[in-house]
Amino acid sequence: MSEIHKFIFDGLPVRGHLVRLTDGWRELLQRRARAGRAWPAPVRELMGEMTVAAVLMQANIKFDGALILQVFGDGPVKLAVAEAHADLAFRATAKVIGEVEPGAELGSMLNRAGAGRCSITLDPGSRQAGRQTYQGVVALSDAQGVALRSVSQMLEHYMLQSEQLETRLAVAANDQVAAGLLIQRLPIEGSANVAAQAGIDDSARDEAFRRIALLTATLTPVELLGLDPTTLLRRLYWQEPLRRFDPVGAAPRFECRCSRDRVGRMMQGLGRAEVDAILAEQGRVQVACEFCALQYRFDAVDVGELFTPPRDQMPPTVAIN
Repeated sequence: MSEIHKFIFDGLPVRGHLVRLTDGWRELLQRRARAGRAWPAPVRELMGEMTVAAVLMQANIKFDGALILQVFGDGPVKLAVAEAHADLAFRATAKVIGEVEPGAELGSMLNRAGAGRCSITLDPGSRQAGRQTYQGVVALSDAQGVALRSVSQMLEHYMLQSEQLETRLAVAANDQVAAGLLIQRLPIEGSANVAAQAGIDDSARDEAFRRIALLTATLTPVELLGLDPTTLLRRLYWQEPLRRFDPVGAAPRFECRCSRDRVGRMMQGLGRAEVDAILAEQGRVQVACEFCALQYRFDAVDVGELFTPPRDQMPPTVAIN
């Protein structure tokens, strides 16, 4: 079962989250495989890392809406998207055009000519008064112009450039598990409060984060994917004053928010002439969700209803007993 664990270091200005996606991650991959749309192995690994990273960041900021992590590439992977909601429901998709070589890494898939970009969008969804969509975008290279080589480096760079928050991230994925560990230095206000209560000065506060960051950097993908959370945290931070919190709320899970109504509205946006042309050529309109591979089929009658105002549609048939 997928799980999430929150922890802090007593008296130190550092917090963390550990996430393991198991059943939901496998369901996502299995749906694509059944639909004949399985990703190449390097893309599966990339999408697993991005998906668990999206869940980690959503759990960290507790945003009431959707956190959408996107990477726009100039290699065979043109677009990679991972989305996590406030209830930790997640989904992911990628647009792959061209061959992805075995063992391909972030650079060769998404940043061959240095034009790759990473964006994070916070979408409140409900569009309540005063709530606006936020988006931050950074290049897939550091401040010195050196290309970033991994999802972890990409998101650490993003958090530092866009949010001015020191973050360390470890993510890994295979066909069975996607797992990630995030630690973050508390914002200045929270950091100062924790430090003041514990009697820690600025230099000691800096040293505490550097020490925990170095410990986090020793974590290997094999350990991250294979160890249970209790064992992993104990091995990694056994000398640190770590305090874990019991999980609260729903566990992370795969869930797609597509629907026949949404697909119908998309078709209405295409216009009647274009939809009729597809009908004439194929006899029906078939649309597959990019996130879950679910197929939506519309015949001539369905299309007619889509483009007929409700007031002109036939009332539903009522059975008379």
